[in-house]
Amino acid sequence: MTCTVFLRGFNAKIGIFCSTLFLQPFEIHAMRRFYGFVLLIFLFSCSSDSTNRNPFLQEVGFRFDLNLNLPLYSGLNNIGNPVYVGNNGVGTRGAFVMKAGLSGTQFVAFEASCPNHAPNSCSTMNIEGQTVVCDCEGYTYSLFTGQQLDRPNDGNRYYDLLFYRATQSGSTVTISN
Repeated sequence: MTCTVFLRGFNAKIGIFCSTLFLQPFEIHAMRRFYGFVLLIFLFSCSSDSTNRNPFLQEVGFRFDLNLNLPLYSGLNNIGNPVYVGNNGVGTRGAFVMKAGLSGTQFVAFEASCPNHAPNSCSTMNIEGQTVVCDCEGYTYSLFTGQQLDRPNDGNRYYDLLFYRATQSGSTVTISN
């Protein structure tokens, strides 16, 4: 290919200009391929990894309101005082709710069924202070964090408590999933 450039009064290296003129479409095509490849790698690297999901507990959708003015839930007015909510339709086996924040406005809620085996007759845990204990294996969980406190080091996978959303509006605490 020949490149003819008419420049009057301009002292330029026309040979270099002509050689870069024909490379630009190739460079644009190469950049499109490069960015397309990067986008493809990014899309395949994002996956919905379900390995962290607990196979023993179903994530049941529910919404339940707790009135802090009722004697049944008045214990939630104090920080660190957990309450068991065993109403039908609340989680799998009910939920533990506790005021946990130092500001006095943060509530936490967790599933009442032990997360390390399928729900059965002994899987509903019992409150012991600010922890809950599974009657089946004796596993202990913190109600502040939901973590298992006595996790065995036997190579098996163990799960922490299933967390539920807990929000306060006035004198009502709503727990939901």
